[in-house]
Amino acid sequence: MNRITLTISSIVLIGMSLFCPAFILAQSTTVHGIVTDKSTGEPLPFVNILVVGKSFGAVTDFDGQFTIQSVDPYTKIKISLLGYKDQFKDVDAHRSQNMNIALQKEAKELKEITVKAGKRKYSNKNNPAVDLIREVIAHKKENRKEDVAAYECERYEKVQFAVSNLSEKFKHRKYIKKFQFIFDNVDTTKLAGKEILPIYLRETKSDFYYRKDPSGKKEIVRGTQKVNFERFFDNDGISTFMNYLYQDVDIYRNNFEILTNRFMSPVADAAPLFYRYYILDTLMIDSMKCIKLGFFPRNKEDFLLQGNLYILLDSTYAIRRDEMEVSTEINLNFVRELKINQDFAEIEKHEWMISKDELSIDFGIAKSRMGMFGQRSVTSRNYVLNKPKADPFYDGDGVVVPDSAEKRDSAFWERERPEELTKSEKGVYSSIDSLQKVPAFRHAMSIFFLLFAGYKDFGPVELGPVNTFYSYNPIEGVRLRFGGRTTRTFSKVFNIESYGSYGLLDERWKYYVGTTFSLGGKSFNEWPLRNLKLSYQEETRIPGQELQFVQEDNALLSIKRGDNNKMLYNRIFTAEYQREFLNHFSYTVGIKSLRQEPAGTLYFNSKDYYGSPESRVPWIHTGETSLDIRYAPHEQFYQGKNYRTPMYNEYPIIEALWTRGWKGLLYGEYAYDKISLSLYKRVFVPPFGYTDVILEGGRIFGTVPYPLLAIHRANQTYSYQLQSYNLMNFLEFVSDRYVSLNVDHFFNGFFFNRIPLFRLLKWREVATVKVLYGAIGDHNLPENNPQLFKFPVLQNGVPLTYTLEKKPYIEASVGIANIFKLFRVDLIKRFSYLDHPTVSEFGVRARFKFDF
Repeated sequence: MNRITLTISSIVLIGMSLFCPAFILAQSTTVHGIVTDKSTGEPLPFVNILVVGKSFGAVTDFDGQFTIQSVDPYTKIKISLLGYKDQFKDVDAHRSQNMNIALQKEAKELKEITVKAGKRKYSNKNNPAVDLIREVIAHKKENRKEDVAAYECERYEKVQFAVSNLSEKFKHRKYIKKFQFIFDNVDTTKLAGKEILPIYLRETKSDFYYRKDPSGKKEIVRGTQKVNFERFFDNDGISTFMNYLYQDVDIYRNNFEILTNRFMSPVADAAPLFYRYYILDTLMIDSMKCIKLGFFPRNKEDFLLQGNLYILLDSTYAIRRDEMEVSTEINLNFVRELKINQDFAEIEKHEWMISKDELSIDFGIAKSRMGMFGQRSVTSRNYVLNKPKADPFYDGDGVVVPDSAEKRDSAFWERERPEELTKSEKGVYSSIDSLQKVPAFRHAMSIFFLLFAGYKDFGPVELGPVNTFYSYNPIEGVRLRFGGRTTRTFSKVFNIESYGSYGLLDERWKYYVGTTFSLGGKSFNEWPLRNLKLSYQEETRIPGQELQFVQEDNALLSIKRGDNNKMLYNRIFTAEYQREFLNHFSYTVGIKSLRQEPAGTLYFNSKDYYGSPESRVPWIHTGETSLDIRYAPHEQFYQGKNYRTPMYNEYPIIEALWTRGWKGLLYGEYAYDKISLSLYKRVFVPPFGYTDVILEGGRIFGTVPYPLLAIHRANQTYSYQLQSYNLMNFLEFVSDRYVSLNVDHFFNGFFFNRIPLFRLLKWREVATVKVLYGAIGDHNLPENNPQLFKFPVLQNGVPLTYTLEKKPYIEASVGIANIFKLFRVDLIKRFSYLDHPTVSEFGVRARFKFDF
């Protein structure tokens, strides 16, 4: 199971912000400052800083700090906070300046509540703000939209990305001259004081239907249009990844996911233990009296939110509006600002449904540099409650996109949009289409794709992956490889992939050729798949090393610890039929012919492991059929042009595999059955991070030689491998029955954020435990069966391959992740079987990991 946190599409979408040169906006007016309590000197959060005569401003953060930057000049600001006297400050236009502002307390009498700011000690006991939030928590079940029997509504969704904090100096760079026309779309309305340049826009108009019991959801898309990057990326894959990053935020849930991280809601059951609450004001919203409740984390480094809730002052305690953002102190990579704004509308008496949901994120390395601004807004209207559709309506695909949806004209969009597009948004469709026709842009994207995806695009075919063109191992010596694959430009119905490689030491050719045919009338990589795959391969393989089928020779894995002189030359023919269903159930049936030939110091010999060359068996043949069943409810993944990368959520993934070996089928020499079952589950425990749990077990029925036993996954590289045992040697353990448990917990900086240096470095802690217990039946032990091959040994007769006896193999690690925001380094300890030759009790491993 290959778990990659960030895909190629996400790198591209934020890559411009991370690697482009950046410059401070010329001629801007900037005010930095801190607001404190005049009597105590303590910083004041949530102070409103308004630019007099303008429509923008700022709010102080947890530390009382604020920044206002704008190319639109201004000369005066107003500083106000309930319970304090207002202040006005003069500002010098067209320059940067610092201000330290001290506010004087002022008690104010409200109609129902008296607010006296200035208490230094916070307590939940006898606190009216906490009493209020507990009422909200107690009533949240009936206020959730999912609590109604059924509802339907019209939805308009807009997702956009733009280059942010654009500077004049950047716009006049030499390499930008050919693209000057795109700057006609510069906008200043989305981010106060910052110019942004839209580069991606997607609009979707749909009808959404929900039923509580039995559970059912259906979205029928009436219209959709987006900026087309099909020349470089899979458009559907980009849309899926956007939806994963910008998921719906249900404030009434205990926690929700943003940017692959879980945040505890301010109305979670346990929220009063982690948040502080303050009653700030009473006000009227649409003739309804609300209490404005401010909240922020008790510990500003935790994965929590801060902002305001507007709570109805009636018996429902429903949330009328919320304004939330993340603290700049939390350990979140490349995020300068993250804001959530939601409005709720009363559809029927005491039935409140979300009407506007907006999530905005400004990505970047530093505040003063260029970055990437992304925003998803969803407007829902024309609700109909408690009128569920009949059962058959909810069957089939949860999202239905008819062909007509992508053919809507401008009149449709002008009629269906709840609000008109800005000038810059209107221009992005045509400007990006024109941009992709510029040769310089196509050349730059081709280089970018080569660096990050490893392939060079030539239209119908791609050459690569380039990181496999050179590698080294003791058997083949220097290994040279060249290959490629067809693209959907060549054919959407089928795909061909091939490579050839040559070892300078063993002087043998290896090669692979495979093809995938779509049998469902869709593209060969379009979910849900219905494909036939055929392949033939002659290749080397290290027993016990689990790598992808056609990329075993990754150059980064050439350096290994210990001896690596036992390999196999494999000849494999495979035919598979793969079928996926809309509920994310899938199965694969296959037939395979495999010939395994030992290489190096690996031998097949039933009398003596080394013996004479004449007594050694040159190879073994197996003929297998297989059935692989997989169920991954609510699975999310990024679908690239030729690959799929999972994006894990809270739902489990269950997989069962049954393999049958047939004597006489495709030259098969052995009859056996192999079964295995695995369960993967990610458990979120905000604000303490999340845990990945993998439970796996297997059994082999029949008498087979050691190459056909379960050779447990080992790792002799210096790269940390999530699914392997990182201090186990290749071929060290074999079993015909086993069970394993892997537990990885990612704290997301929960402890490190409390250490100033680690907080500055944004390091994150991780801990792992891996336990493997197995056994081997007497009938599969070579000493009990003279027809079986002897287990590998050293020249002096010391064993190299073992059974797991009656105790488990255990290793555990503690690591530091997010080093330079890219790397994870683990210190690993092995707890058992330390008397085996060439093993280490401790080891250090590292891996590349790009994440938010």
